[in-house]
Amino acid sequence: MKLHILGICGTFMGGVAALARELGHAVDGSDQNVYPPMSTQLEALGISLASGYSAAHLAADTDVVVVGNALSRGNPAVEHVLDHGLKYTSGAQWLSEHVLPGRETLAVAGTHGKTTTTSILAWLLEAAGRDPGFLVGGVPENFGVSARIGSGREFVVEADEYDTAFFDKRSKFVHYRPTVAILNNLEFDHADIFPDLAAIQRQFHHMVRIVPGRGRLIVNGEEASLQQVLDMGCWTPVERFGLDGDFDWTARLRAADGSHFDVLHRGEVVGTVRWSLSGRHSVMNGLAAIAAANAVGADLSRAIPALSEFVSVKRRMEKLGEARGVTVYDDFAHHPTAIRTTLEGLRARVGSARILVAMEPRSNSMRLGAHAAEIAPSLAQADAVVFLHRPELAWDAGKVVAALRGEGEAVPGVDELIAALDARAQPGDHVVFMSNGGFEGAPRRFLATLAG
Repeated sequence: MKLHILGICGTFMGGVAALARELGHAVDGSDQNVYPPMSTQLEALGISLASGYSAAHLAADTDVVVVGNALSRGNPAVEHVLDHGLKYTSGAQWLSEHVLPGRETLAVAGTHGKTTTTSILAWLLEAAGRDPGFLVGGVPENFGVSARIGSGREFVVEADEYDTAFFDKRSKFVHYRPTVAILNNLEFDHADIFPDLAAIQRQFHHMVRIVPGRGRLIVNGEEASLQQVLDMGCWTPVERFGLDGDFDWTARLRAADGSHFDVLHRGEVVGTVRWSLSGRHSVMNGLAAIAAANAVGADLSRAIPALSEFVSVKRRMEKLGEARGVTVYDDFAHHPTAIRTTLEGLRARVGSARILVAMEPRSNSMRLGAHAAEIAPSLAQADAVVFLHRPELAWDAGKVVAALRGEGEAVPGVDELIAALDARAQPGDHVVFMSNGGFEGAPRRFLATLAG
């Protein structure tokens, strides 16, 4: 089969491309924005990429066009597919039909932490000798690829609540029919397609409805919004995790920054984690993944010690390097809660050292201003913030800058952002770039500027 994937450089669609290639299909694709890490992974797999959505990129012998959810009517490639009656499908549907049948699917859902938790879970199963398949919305450093088929029974998938395609407005995760589902957290997001939190909760309940009675729901016990989802109806055994309460799975911190903790299952210690991650949110992600691995019978005595070797996903507080005594990180932040917890984890690790943040409000919710009032409080741990205020931003970044605890400024372009950071940075500083897009290569460009 020959596939052409529209939107191939998106983290999910790039993973679909890798799986299709591993299954022996011929794959090529096109995208408007081609940037690492997905473009690098695809090129390494020998998958050809075309820039832009021209109909000319669709070869005559293409059997099926897999359409990413970033594309809509009016897109020239989409119009060509429809006008010529070409066979098309979504990435989630293709995955459900060609990869998941016969597997035990473990789906990781939540507003935050999906990519990291999916990667931790895949690594736990790998360490337990299960050789899982997986599809992660990023590139886990331990595996070097965002997706693989695997020879084992389990397939771990990052389960996104965003809609599937322009022709299928259901959340992607309803396609996966998981045996085990992690509900990691739930807040309002994706303001471009959901009017309120209740609308997202309904989508989560659509997934809860299809988890079998022999399966398991692994649920964040600290989140009232998730309990409200379960109150709509639940037919599957539930195990809850959390740090502040009496839950099935909890942790006893041995280090304040979350880098060392005991794992407790119903009050009994089942293992101790020492790893490179930090922050309360990382401990929560780890608990969720450990509970899910246990739900499919993984040997925790083998799996948990392997977390000492776990390396986080590219662009999840990825340390890019140091120059002039300044440490530079790249982080895929897209929501105020994720920003806050990430910076709190860094603060716990670096103590009184200065933290500088470069932020691109790029997600649809961020650009629409759905979280504008929450951004300044989420940056409380930053000593200085430089905002990239692009013309399409629908709200005044100046008001956010004025509300910051530390210093701040808004700049119109990446060149100005790099210059502003270069002027502020001092030896001993930690500079975090936060964006869920390419950021025009700003993190590495800044590191190169520091290095002279």
